[in-house]
Amino acid sequence: MGIVIILGAALLPAILLFLYIWKKDAQPEPTSWLLKAVLWGVVICFPVAVVESGISAALFGSGAPTNVIGTTIQAFCVAAVPEEMAKLLALWMVLRKNPFFDEHFDGIVYAVCVGLGFAAIENIFYVLGSEDWMGVAIARALLAVPGHYAFAVLMGYYYSVYHFVNPSLKNALLILFAPVLVHGIYDALAMSGEVNPYIGGLSFIVLIYFCIKLHKLAQTKVLIMIERDKRDFMAKGW
Repeated sequence: MGIVIILGAALLPAILLFLYIWKKDAQPEPTSWLLKAVLWGVVICFPVAVVESGISAALFGSGAPTNVIGTTIQAFCVAAVPEEMAKLLALWMVLRKNPFFDEHFDGIVYAVCVGLGFAAIENIFYVLGSEDWMGVAIARALLAVPGHYAFAVLMGYYYSVYHFVNPSLKNALLILFAPVLVHGIYDALAMSGEVNPYIGGLSFIVLIYFCIKLHKLAQTKVLIMIERDKRDFMAKGW
């Protein structure tokens, strides 16, 4: 019974965020395609972990960063870049031959499915691997899992902008650059406490402020795409 409760605590944040974005979709995507996106997010978690271990070993050997510059490099090079690249690959695999990818908001929906599939598995490992599983579950439910959700919203937003609105080089680059940037900043702030508790305390305050701004940005992108689809529906007389 205990393991069921722990797994439930690890998975619940991702499930709730999925339900939130799913309810926002005026024309919900087929369940089979949503599950496919979630499964891609789950599958990529394992090779990404191997890649991250290799990059970390190459950069820091068997140790860990000892200063803020090191944790920032770790945040971007070990975590943000490989994880967001893998998520983008997974999103492309889901959407490249998807006949239901026909609305602006769809990019966000599928990207969130990939991102939350990834976040759910990552969360399980963090929660199960901690003696204080409840504290870890609560902290990650409030910060890490919603963080992956917001990163995914930005990726999906720019994927749809590139696909439906303007296939420019700038928009193509933003599909990856935007989530990598916010992911890297998030992790850099979160990791700074590992090397300096004073900087870590200040960084935590900045992290909370950053997360509030990030989720406001994500919500704005969600509303923009919903509004674009509404305009398209009206233009078509639906």
